[in-house]
Amino acid sequence: MGETVLLTLGSFVSQLNLTRDDARTRAQLIDVDSYDITLVLDGNGDTFRSITTVRFSAQEGADSFIDAITDTVTSVVLNGEELDVSQVVSEGRIALPGLARRNELTVDAMFFYMNTGEGLHRFVDPVDNETYLYSQFEVPDSRRVFPVFEQPDMKATFAFNVIAPKHWEVFSNSPTPRPNDLGEFADLAESQESAIWQFAPTPPISSYITAIVAGPYTGVRDSLVSSDGETVPLGVFCRASLAPHLDAENIIETTKAGFAFFEEHFQTPYPFEKYDQIFVPEFNAGAMENAGCVTFVESYVFRSRATEATVERRDVTILHELAHMWFGDLVTMKWWNDLWLNESFAEFMSTLATAEATRFDEAWTTFATLEKEWAYRQDQLPSTHPIEADIADLHDVEVNFDGITYAKGASVLKQLVAYVGRENFFTGLKAYFDAHAWKNTELRDLLVELEKASGRDLDEWVRVWLQESGVNVLTPELKVANGILTELLIHQAPWVIDGQPTPSLRPHRLAVGLYSLQGDKLVRTELIHLDVSQAVTSVPFSPETPKPDLVLVNDTDLTYAKVRFDDASLETALAHLSGIDDSLAQLLVLSTVWDMVRDAEIPLEKYIELLESNIDALTHSTGLTVQLRQLATAVESYTEPQNRSALSARIADFLWDATLRSPAHSDQQFQLFRAFVAHATTPEQVDRLADFHTGAQNAPDGITIDKDLAWGIVTTLAVHDQISDEDIDVLMQEDNTASGIRSAHLARSARPTTHSKKRAYDLATSDVSLPNAVIAAIARGYSMGIEQADGALVDSGDGHSFADRFYTHVEGWWNDRTLEIAQTLTLSLHPPVSQETATRTREWLESHPQAHKGARRIMRELLDTTERALRVRETSQNRSSDA
Repeated sequence: MGETVLLTLGSFVSQLNLTRDDARTRAQLIDVDSYDITLVLDGNGDTFRSITTVRFSAQEGADSFIDAITDTVTSVVLNGEELDVSQVVSEGRIALPGLARRNELTVDAMFFYMNTGEGLHRFVDPVDNETYLYSQFEVPDSRRVFPVFEQPDMKATFAFNVIAPKHWEVFSNSPTPRPNDLGEFADLAESQESAIWQFAPTPPISSYITAIVAGPYTGVRDSLVSSDGETVPLGVFCRASLAPHLDAENIIETTKAGFAFFEEHFQTPYPFEKYDQIFVPEFNAGAMENAGCVTFVESYVFRSRATEATVERRDVTILHELAHMWFGDLVTMKWWNDLWLNESFAEFMSTLATAEATRFDEAWTTFATLEKEWAYRQDQLPSTHPIEADIADLHDVEVNFDGITYAKGASVLKQLVAYVGRENFFTGLKAYFDAHAWKNTELRDLLVELEKASGRDLDEWVRVWLQESGVNVLTPELKVANGILTELLIHQAPWVIDGQPTPSLRPHRLAVGLYSLQGDKLVRTELIHLDVSQAVTSVPFSPETPKPDLVLVNDTDLTYAKVRFDDASLETALAHLSGIDDSLAQLLVLSTVWDMVRDAEIPLEKYIELLESNIDALTHSTGLTVQLRQLATAVESYTEPQNRSALSARIADFLWDATLRSPAHSDQQFQLFRAFVAHATTPEQVDRLADFHTGAQNAPDGITIDKDLAWGIVTTLAVHDQISDEDIDVLMQEDNTASGIRSAHLARSARPTTHSKKRAYDLATSDVSLPNAVIAAIARGYSMGIEQADGALVDSGDGHSFADRFYTHVEGWWNDRTLEIAQTLTLSLHPPVSQETATRTREWLESHPQAHKGARRIMRELLDTTERALRVRETSQNRSSDA
């Protein structure tokens, strides 16, 4: 792997907290003007030097603090007076006593390079041994690079000076200047082969969207003319070893389409001087909206064939981050309780732009089947919360980047646009940007402008949609006489979660589709738009309407609600799904059936049979991706261990047959083949994969076994213990890239042996030299095959089960590791579904009432997920026994 990359925090202190009350008090005392930050970055050692001067006004005589997570602090000078470092520096903070009306603070300190995807992450490319750095600061991690008032409402200008090797590229929020000789900075550099990049000050922005990216990145430059006539430089960059795979022209095409779309709809020019998009290694999220310097997960540079779903997701992500330049960066929330405003808005606008400005014109179908399904799952967990969440401190917000903040909020914004009218919505946004540019806002500030534009009072809408948690259920009831529909009702009821408030009945603008069988087709004969707000609503329909074969509530997916079928519609849906030509309607039916399985209302077998009978009709790429993921959940979580092999074998057979029927080279064929690889179980199926691996047998026409697909085959061979560590090591040497190394770790960890599982557990939990992406790969591999056919876990070899280890260690991860690593370990190493797992997770929660908020939240969610899976299993067993 080249040079070892070390973690983080010295002695691994826990993530340091900041309360909303502390932030509010500090913002009342201090008004920040500017930061001038000099970073000395050569990529060597564990630390780097950071010299920061902050200028700010304050309430005279007040005491306060600035945030900084450091290795060592050399000096702290406040208003010309050198303070005693031993007295003012504590863990994560530097005290600022006796402030003047106008203040200048200079701090010279050493900070840690990170390998967790937080702060300033360092990566060494195994291909060429070059070092790459990038920053990731949201939520509270700019304090890992320079002293800062780490809260979003203390905006300031930021001027970065970066000393780095001459052959590097350096990016920040401002346009990249020419590198200069060191001059007056010569004493700071470790090498005479260094240069200095002196970036101009930014406009007033929040610290979490500042950025530093440095290393021998390579890429493509372009430009566009903004709506105000200004030329905006564009750049797309990645690591040098990935450059042959960078399809910069497609990325730039989407970016330019997004610029035109957003400037037209916002009637506000792009607010920054340039726009760089940089694909960086070992990134924890999809992307980050640093002002003018967006960072993306590197898997969006496709070294192997990508599904159409993934390509579309990249376009949505590009447009999501671009939308943030206005909503989030130009205008920023005051505190993290309005995080949803940033993320939901960007999610809504990116889907709208994708549907209307790119080739992916079915983006709302993608949104319905992927994003909203995420929201519905999150909204039915015991940790559900209002869209406008109560964020008391950083620990709350750190785990709040969830399906409610993103996807439910975007779904509700879609309803809001329908409620106030699209033209009024964008008129209000224009006024909002004009009134609050470069400032911080709260929800009320946006609502004022939308109310002015639309003439609607939004208080009640806000109360039931934004300030209450949970989801409601919409169920149709039909009355029929002599084959003619006489009455159609929609019943609305709250979905009740123990320990959570009962949701109010909400106003829904929705459509009801009536479908009739015509031959082998299910044809929509009527689409009825109406408002539903009561417990029972009568649906208007045409006179003498024959009894429909299928009633689809929320057809076209206008509102946010769980939906059910009447009994006859369910039977029609199960028997005739392929007869629906519209991909959105088709996927809404599948989503409803899957939701009924998850709620243990119908047996799992119904869903599996539905897919087996209709897989050929599923051609929408994201829709197919979601169904195949759900099929994996059906096997891995919703099926008893003793039945799992038989079900996997059956599914693999039908996937293989479907692959052979699919059009050669099609996205559908590619996805079905990959799913076959994952489900292959019988000796015959596994031998077929081994033949593909060795070349003894060719893959079906239209399928190329590229690098990533080859690693998928190797992983399945490893799960069935049909490949050795030595063979995996040989393959890793042949693919000595970051991706190849991660894939090798995953495959080694997937082998169902005591040695492999123990090594994986110990590496993931104890080897702090491993970067975040490698830990995630190891932990994922560990979870594969950890459970044997009798339900017991693979033996740990030391008398303590892996479950014992998990429940003993989990609290420590949240105390000693960073947030990202603690989350990865907790989610991936949690024992598989069983009654024992449910009992032990519940006992852990009862015995750890003071554990980290994030740990308790995730453990509650894991308990709920486990108990849900047990209910699904019980329903399937009972229905099977009845049959």
